[in-house]
Amino acid sequence: MSRIGKEIIVMPNGVSAKLENSSLTVTGPKGTLSMQMDDVIKANIDGQNLSFEIAKQTQTANAKHGLYRALANNMVKGVSEGFTKSLLISGVGYKASVSGNKLVMNLGFSHNVEVEIPSDLQVACPSATEIKISGIDKQKVGQFASNIRDIRPVEPYHGYGVRYSDEVVIRKVGKAAGKGKK
Repeated sequence: MSRIGKEIIVMPNGVSAKLENSSLTVTGPKGTLSMQMDDVIKANIDGQNLSFEIAKQTQTANAKHGLYRALANNMVKGVSEGFTKSLLISGVGYKASVSGNKLVMNLGFSHNVEVEIPSDLQVACPSATEIKISGIDKQKVGQFASNIRDIRPVEPYHGYGVRYSDEVVIRKVGKAAGKGKK
C-alpha cells in the first residue's frame, strides 16, 4: 500500500468535494477543479476529510493510490490558496512586461518574444526583470513557467537568460582558466 495514498486530506473551510461516477470535483473560494479517476482507486468523502483506498488490486494500484491522493491534495490546495511560480530575467537589456493578454519579453533576440497568457492563469511583472505566474492548477502554472524558461534558458558563462527564482545556476569559468597550460 502507498504511504502517501493512506494519508487523509483535511479540506479547509470553504472547500468542498463531490464525487460523481469516477470524477472528483473540488470547489473552493478561488475556483473549481475536477479530475477523472481510474476505477482501481476509490475516493471517500467524510465531511471535511477526503481519503483514497484501492478498490481492486492490480500491478499499478499502489502507484495510482499515491498519485490520485497527491493530485487531489494539489486540487484542494489550489482552490484554497493557489500556486505561484516566480521567474527572474538576467542579461543586458533583457526585460518583460504584460500587455493585454500577452507576455512581451526582450531576451536578446532580434525581435520581441510574445507569449499568449492562458485564460486561467494570472501573470504579473512587478519589475522589468521579474515574472510572477499564479493560478489554481499546479500543472498549468508549472508548465507555463517552464515554457517561458525554455525560450531563453540560463547560459552558464555569464548567467544570462530566464530562470526560476529559487534555481541555482552553477557558473563556469571561461577560456582564461586554460591559459598557461602547454
